[in-house]
Amino acid sequence: MSLNNSSNAFLDSGPGNTNRFQVNVISESHESSAAMNSNADPPHYEETSFGDESQNRFRISFRPGNQECYDNFLQNGEMAKTDASFHAYDSHTNTYYLQTFGHNTVDAVPKIEYYRNTGSISGPKVNRPSLLEIHEQLAKNVAVAPGSADVVANGDGMPGDERSENKEEEDQTGGVKFGWVKGVLVRCMLNIWGVMLFIRLSWIVGEAGIGLGVLIILLSTMVTSITGLSTSAIATNGFVRGGLGVIIIGLSVVVTTLTGISMSAICTNGVVRGGGAYYLISRSLGPEFGGSIGLIFAFANAVAVAMYVVGFAETVVDLLKESDSMMVDPTNDIRIIGSITVVILLGISVAGMEWEAKDPQDAIPKGTMLAIFITTVAYIGVAICVGACVVRDATGSMNDTIISGMNCNGSAACGLGYDFSRCRHEPCQYGLMNNFQVMSMVSGFGPLITAGIFSATLSSALASLVSAPKVFQALCKDNIYKALQFFAKGYGKNNEPLRGYFLTFVIAMAFILIAELNTIAPIISNFFLASYALINFSCFHASYAKSPGWRPAYGIYNMWVSLFGAILCCAVMFVINWWAAVITYVIEFFLYIYVTYKKPDVNWGSSTQALSYVSALDNALELTTVEDHVKNFRPQCIVLTGGPMSRPALLDITHAFTKNSGLCICCEVFVGPRKLCVKEMNSGMAKKQAWLIKNKIKAFYAAVAADCFRDGVRSLLQASGLGRMKPNTLVIGYKKNWRKAPLTEIENYVGIIHDAFDFEIGVVIVRISQGFDISHVLQVQDELEKLEQERLALEATIKDNECEEGSGGIRGLFKKAGKLNITKTTPKKDSSINTIQSMHVGEFNQKLVEASTQFKKKQGKGTIDVWWLFDDGGLTLLIPYILTLRKKWKDCKLRIYVGGKINRIEEEKIAMASLLSKFRIKFADIHIIGDINIKPNKESWKVFEEMIEPYRLHESCKDLTTAEKLKRETPWKITDAELEAVKEKSYRQVRLNELLQEHSRAANLIVLSLPVARKGSISDWLYMAWLEILTKNLPPVLLVRGNHKNVLTFYS
Repeated sequence: MSLNNSSNAFLDSGPGNTNRFQVNVISESHESSAAMNSNADPPHYEETSFGDESQNRFRISFRPGNQECYDNFLQNGEMAKTDASFHAYDSHTNTYYLQTFGHNTVDAVPKIEYYRNTGSISGPKVNRPSLLEIHEQLAKNVAVAPGSADVVANGDGMPGDERSENKEEEDQTGGVKFGWVKGVLVRCMLNIWGVMLFIRLSWIVGEAGIGLGVLIILLSTMVTSITGLSTSAIATNGFVRGGLGVIIIGLSVVVTTLTGISMSAICTNGVVRGGGAYYLISRSLGPEFGGSIGLIFAFANAVAVAMYVVGFAETVVDLLKESDSMMVDPTNDIRIIGSITVVILLGISVAGMEWEAKDPQDAIPKGTMLAIFITTVAYIGVAICVGACVVRDATGSMNDTIISGMNCNGSAACGLGYDFSRCRHEPCQYGLMNNFQVMSMVSGFGPLITAGIFSATLSSALASLVSAPKVFQALCKDNIYKALQFFAKGYGKNNEPLRGYFLTFVIAMAFILIAELNTIAPIISNFFLASYALINFSCFHASYAKSPGWRPAYGIYNMWVSLFGAILCCAVMFVINWWAAVITYVIEFFLYIYVTYKKPDVNWGSSTQALSYVSALDNALELTTVEDHVKNFRPQCIVLTGGPMSRPALLDITHAFTKNSGLCICCEVFVGPRKLCVKEMNSGMAKKQAWLIKNKIKAFYAAVAADCFRDGVRSLLQASGLGRMKPNTLVIGYKKNWRKAPLTEIENYVGIIHDAFDFEIGVVIVRISQGFDISHVLQVQDELEKLEQERLALEATIKDNECEEGSGGIRGLFKKAGKLNITKTTPKKDSSINTIQSMHVGEFNQKLVEASTQFKKKQGKGTIDVWWLFDDGGLTLLIPYILTLRKKWKDCKLRIYVGGKINRIEEEKIAMASLLSKFRIKFADIHIIGDINIKPNKESWKVFEEMIEPYRLHESCKDLTTAEKLKRETPWKITDAELEAVKEKSYRQVRLNELLQEHSRAANLIVLSLPVARKGSISDWLYMAWLEILTKNLPPVLLVRGNHKNVLTFYS
């Protein structure tokens, strides 16, 4: 039987006809809306006021004479019952088209009863039809109640179809390598002894006494040892590149021991290269900590040069005093001698001093711990000797003897027969407390002490002058601070950092001019302690992260001991100088924030990454123990974008309602031979995820290889996600070319929608006028970019040839090499693409490119029109609400459109306002559409018939044999029986487009309930025709269908 296209088909054929879209002529003033003016302006609506929150959540602008209709609306959002005698399924009377929209379908319209809790005192909870009930084919033996019809569904656009650079430092073959004795042991001993042993230890013993002085040294040794062990553990975990004085010193020994232990652990956790503490910390804790401490550590080494040089100059000045050969005065003499000394040391360093250990993994633990032991014994021995030989205060006069009968009161000097009591009232120049050169005075051979001071201070200054530029160069090479890239350049076979030497020289000279050792020492002590604290913390953090990559060969360490060492280092910083400690922490925090914000492109497999993984895994597992709750529902989407850069608009609109709130996975299906597909898929994974990160899109990329597109999507729907973080919504683009597409593509397209519903996953179909796929544009861009690069390379070659002809010999060769190097680094991808776009706009589909960025732009003042025709659990309402929370969409107001009875417009408007109020969703207006059930006009229907004509079977016009043959040969075609069975649904889609054109043509976005195609009842081509006619000639449309489980609730 064929459809009647005459005008009489739109008239009532009698009271017995139950066709849903036939309109009875009744004696009421309501005019039929069949005729539609497509060019009419969108209707004016009055905006809802939200100012008086204390009274109610919304206000409705009353129409003249209708205010009494709102009297039934209570303040708590409930509505009084009205017109209870009106039968919902009275479809055989002459008031058929006045019935509630959706009365003759299993699909349910939005109702508050669906969102109530079981046993609610405000009314009974009603269960909406499940997705299974409206999607599965009706059983033949199931009697269907009158008016219980199917609902229609959708279809959408399927996509057609680390760079991890290891920045390895170059191995320098020209450097001099020392064994663990010369490379680590001797160097550590010289640094530990240095200026403090010979010039300041006597003062410490004078302040604390022999007993406490020894305790001080032992405590300091403990902390250093722990840090050393921590460093050794890290170094053996792979291949490594590169008044308060008593308390202060007491803690410093503990700091020394603890730091030694931690350092040993770190150093044995890999091969160590240049960079010292910076390298160890950055590779363990990541660039944020390493970058911040790297600058501080390099600066501390530069200041250490000044400290050692000033200590050397102090000794020289004391010698000049003894010989009465002062140049100016003590302070200026220190400046003069210090300046000359640092210039000489700079010359020695620049001449080429390379000091590295042959095997850092073995040398650092062995040399560090042995150095700590030897120097500790030396410090204790010196402290005991000095304390036993020299009193605290002395006048220097042999005539200051005690008077007979004088009470000594425990004075050591008094016990030896001397009276130095006047030192309590006036300054004295001798004794442990006053003379820093006292060790030379009591030594059996004074020049030997002077020689020790010279060798220790100058060697330590030279070592610091070499190490500071090396650390700084290592930091700059990692390109953490781009502004400091200038200092990364090295010269010569040893890659000497000459620019770093000059910077270190300037810093050292500035502090030498202070000429006060007691002022310089607290500054570098805090900086070094900050480094030691992070070394200890690195060892603790790496152990705590439980990374399989943490396997230090040096096992004599404990994570909690390392943590104790870190805390102790921080405490000692405040004991030494609280304001210097505060400044150090402020600088470190600022640098940490800066590096975190800049996100340097490095990947060192740090313990921070390991701990992030562990935390994420623990949180994911913790989440699985918590049952899902409707209040915590969020759209978690699989987006069929193909490559994420291929359909940016589809990704942008999805990202708009998932960003910072839900999961978003960009999915691609590779169809073809498994081996080739897997190779192509794996080669592009890192690149496409990197594109998402670069464009600041919080989404994941996933891909599968499959024999057909539908199988791939089915795999993604079932296997994507982790625990509770599993997708609950499928987002696809509308298949714009469905009329020209092969049969298999249409079957796959509609099939994945059926699969999503089978898996109880919601579906969102997005349609924009220009379509989504810009892959061909990207391909043209890539080809043009390659041509541009080839052109630039050709021009460079021509210039080089000209240079070679104009300049001969070695000089011309170097000139050519330099220009070639410049030419290679000059082209930049972004600039070349911009140039290409400006030069070849005509070759691109400019409208398509502009459409692909439309959701990146801020949406102006306008509306998001929500046509919530069927209750799917609330997803159709939740997505537009989330959009209005985004910065780009915040100026758009929600207008809600629902179906209803034409003689109950105001009552149903109040009911919907009540429901939205309970959901706490603000809206600008509510429209009850009472004329959805009328037939569309003839022009619109004719367009639909012409659309489906190529896909119809027309079996009723043929004999039975021919008809059966056609059905077997083309089972996908639309039969006359099918078309007649779903005529009402076809009418509905066409009529809805008329209403959308009338009401929402000027909206920024339309969100519309997606019709569901019942499996086995609706053919794929008819379903695609429904989607086409439903969304034709409209602004961007989101067809949404949830899984019919509540995603909204009004309960707290």
